[in-house]
Amino acid sequence: MAFTPLHDRVLVRRTEGDEKTSGGLIIPDSAKEKPAEGTIVSCGEGARKDSGELIPMAVKANDVVLFGKWSGTEVTVEGEELLIMKESDILGIIS
Repeated sequence: MAFTPLHDRVLVRRTEGDEKTSGGLIIPDSAKEKPAEGTIVSCGEGARKDSGELIPMAVKANDVVLFGKWSGTEVTVEGEELLIMKESDILGIIS
């Protein structure tokens, strides 16, 4: 990938949402909610303290994470729609 986030930002690929309900009804694209789960594509090096000391990232590439519904900014990188967000927008890592 030709894009590397800076500082404490991460690039996330959203997980695809469900096509059907548990009852078998097909959900049209216009009614689907965007999932708040994704896989980290790449990470910055981390934030810096006022003293200049590096605070390492708690997440890494290929981690599956949960983030807030309105978190991040949608960007298109190499024709693919991804999200870029701060590490603090991530709620947790799904194992």
